[in-house]
Amino acid sequence: MWRFRCGLLHRSRSDDMAVRNIVTYPNQILKTPCQVVEQIDDWVRQLVDDLVDTMHAGPGSVGVASPQIGVSLRVCVIDVSKNRHGKDNNHGLLLMINPEILARSGAAVMREGCMSVPDYTGDVERSTELTLRFTEPDGTVREFEASGFEAVAIQHELDHLDGLLFLDRIASLKTGLFRRKSYK
Repeated sequence: MWRFRCGLLHRSRSDDMAVRNIVTYPNQILKTPCQVVEQIDDWVRQLVDDLVDTMHAGPGSVGVASPQIGVSLRVCVIDVSKNRHGKDNNHGLLLMINPEILARSGAAVMREGCMSVPDYTGDVERSTELTLRFTEPDGTVREFEASGFEAVAIQHELDHLDGLLFLDRIASLKTGLFRRKSYK
């Protein structure tokens, strides 16, 4: 059963899966920094579940952040383990509340896409290694190092929490932005 809460559509606990609609650019929530989660309660845990369901339903998606489904809280999920770029170097499904990057190093340019900018991809320079800290839905604080494609995906999702899109990271919109051919 679906219910409206604060102007947003939410599922009741009896449903098994909730794939939420993706907010697309230029919706202003995508450009607004998110609020810190003060308390992890059932509503926040349900939000995490909805993000996972939405990520798995998305074409080629390796992550989703809460503003992409219309919720301005510092929550995102990432799983690069099924992607050809991340299958050999990953930490599995990451359920992140209030994530923060503690350190970064290295740099590489990679082509990025985003469900919130469905018609374009772009070349973005990101750090190739980072140290990350976040809280899991059960309250456990986790800290680890990520590298390669997983580090890039983490930075992409954390940008969403800061009100940034990959479009904001492209050095040149003339030479670094491309019309998407298809989702794979």
